[in-house]
Amino acid sequence: MLFRSICDMFDGKIARMCKRSEEEKKFGIQIDSLADTVNFVVLPVVIMLSLGMTSIFEVCVYILFVICGISRLAVFNCNANEDEPVKYFTGLPVTSTAIIYPILGLFHGQISEKIFSIIYIIATLITAILFITKIKIPKFKSMAYYIIIPILAIVVSILLLVVR
Repeated sequence: MLFRSICDMFDGKIARMCKRSEEEKKFGIQIDSLADTVNFVVLPVVIMLSLGMTSIFEVCVYILFVICGISRLAVFNCNANEDEPVKYFTGLPVTSTAIIYPILGLFHGQISEKIFSIIYIIATLITAILFITKIKIPKFKSMAYYIIIPILAIVVSILLLVVR
């Protein structure tokens, strides 16, 4: 997930550097959101299911999470400008799951399964709600974005290796 978020940081910038038709620009916006849906919305649910978190309540939370994630991406697509990146996000970006869930993963095996499951479900509910809130979250400015996020990803990756 961390590697995917780093790749996701650069795909739009690279696409804007390429000469594309209007149709290709519109297609790029849609296919990027489809990739984000798979990488940052569906993958966390698959991980939770693979951990055995399959109660009726948990599955309902996952369904809500997926619906909120897809809704958030749909709103983003409606507001996306094909020629320049957005200056702020409305609601929590779905790519934030690439940091949230690996950090939560640090607790797996460190605390009891029951407590871990409760923390995971609460975090998933909060994340789902934040996806669709109207709060405006500023995007990092150029260099800060391209330096801070990879460093954060590396730190979390190292923590995941060390804690295990």
